[in-house]
Amino acid sequence: MDLILNYFPHLSENQRSQFTKLEALYHDWNLKINVVSRKDIEELYLRHVLHSLGIAKVQVFKKDAKILDVGTGGGFPGIPLAILFPRTHFHLVDSIGKKIKVVEEVSEGLGLKNVTITNDRAENITGQYDFIVSRAVAQMETFVRWVKGRVAKKSNHELKNGILYLKGGDLTEELANFPKATVYDLADYFSEEFFETKSVVHLPLKYKG
Repeated sequence: MDLILNYFPHLSENQRSQFTKLEALYHDWNLKINVVSRKDIEELYLRHVLHSLGIAKVQVFKKDAKILDVGTGGGFPGIPLAILFPRTHFHLVDSIGKKIKVVEEVSEGLGLKNVTITNDRAENITGQYDFIVSRAVAQMETFVRWVKGRVAKKSNHELKNGILYLKGGDLTEELANFPKATVYDLADYFSEEFFETKSVVHLPLKYKG
């Protein structure tokens, strides 16, 4: 928890409480439904929570913005971002029912009011969003195909509407066909060794009505 406060010191008491509760909730649910590896659950705040919040270092979400989290798994990056931005709307989607069960229980346990949760494939989701976030669930080319037509027309943030994707490793080849993509190295924001090869990719997408 100190790790989160080190980089996000201006949290409200409620936010601090919610981030603190995360550990017990995930430990409890991971014993019933294994959604996070044993090593990762021991380093939950570093490998999952702070990693998810890397998106917030690249773009601060505004009040009433709509964010779609595709392939949320156990709720990352959506749940930590929903805690950090309580006035932003988050829609968490995953096709695997047992993972969505965990997300529902954790969200309820935290008392999150700004989260909608859907058990379905990304391609079946309708509606339009300011940003689509995710943690490396597919190659960028595949991911773009999944979320085509989900981006809202009007951009209200510093970055243009589109994808904010948490990725690791050398992305040169993967992003070769996406000249408009910008890579933000998380090592520029976080000093832990874990982030040396981690980044957030912003890919603006055009509105398709």
